[in-house]
Amino acid sequence: MGHSTRYSARSPAHTNTTMADARTLIVPHADVERLLPMPSCIDVMADALAATTRGDALLPLRQVLRLHSGRDAFAVMPAVLGNAIGAKVITVFPGNDATPYESHMGVILYFDDTHGRLLAIIDASSVTAIRTAAVSGLATRLLANTDASRLAILGAGVQAMTHLDAMRAVRDVRRVTLWSRGAQRCESFARWAREQRGVEVTICATAEAAVRDADIICTVTASREPVLQGEWVAPGAHVNAVGASIASARELDTDAVVQSMLYVDRRESTMNEAGDFLIPREEGAIDNGHIRGEIGELLVGRAQGRTSPGERTLFKSLGLAVEDVASARFIYERAVATDTGTWIELGGLRPAT
Repeated sequence: MGHSTRYSARSPAHTNTTMADARTLIVPHADVERLLPMPSCIDVMADALAATTRGDALLPLRQVLRLHSGRDAFAVMPAVLGNAIGAKVITVFPGNDATPYESHMGVILYFDDTHGRLLAIIDASSVTAIRTAAVSGLATRLLANTDASRLAILGAGVQAMTHLDAMRAVRDVRRVTLWSRGAQRCESFARWAREQRGVEVTICATAEAAVRDADIICTVTASREPVLQGEWVAPGAHVNAVGASIASARELDTDAVVQSMLYVDRRESTMNEAGDFLIPREEGAIDNGHIRGEIGELLVGRAQGRTSPGERTLFKSLGLAVEDVASARFIYERAVATDTGTWIELGGLRPAT
């Protein structure tokens, strides 16, 4: 019976070039969290989105198969970023929030661009959790008022955790309020924030109470209907809308979108997949011109950011495959440099003659 040969990242068995060429590095969840710290990931996302805007990426729309009457999904997200080739293959089951399983599970496949070798297989759920929040952190760094210190989070899952880290990485967060439909999840999040981050979180009975005077609002729920109303958003606030990623779902009501200066990760994706944008457009409340710019355009100077302290700004996040590929390249390079992960031989070499 065949078996895979496993080696440490720098095993002497792989001093031979032919052997080394056959190896694929496996990077599990726990290693990803160590290799991709939030501040580093924010910078990696900035580089990736700027490169995409400059035309240094191949980025088709993600391919999504809807499952179970559209509630769940199986998605493939390929991209090429400079010399990095990769694809995320992932399932999205929002109902897992009530189970021991994560809502996003899968792998990122990372290839070289010389021979097309599979260099690494990396846990996708941890990368998704970190890089999604990192892009929100980047948007917040670019768009939120510099003195923003009051953070409200709607939702209490994995993305709530990583968004707390991301917001604290870019602003001096001094107050955190939280709302989610599950009281137990709120308590668990507050306990984690206190014990693991040294942050006290105020749990609110309603979403309105959580966001009323917040400077930064992150919506990271699995809701298909609005949880944030525009009338609750204070002048000058910045909103990161993250949880809804399909055309038929939204976390923000129409007023919240209309009153805000809207920025996106990518126009094409937003116009095809973002219910937070598409539903108000279908209602006639906005048109395509409501999108002020992409985050990459802000980075390279092709779009204007906030123009006054009182403006409300909104970043609509969908997630791009270039973000996964950029993360995979960073993780792979750090893993090799630090002897992290497990090498296996899947094949790919021609038989010796």
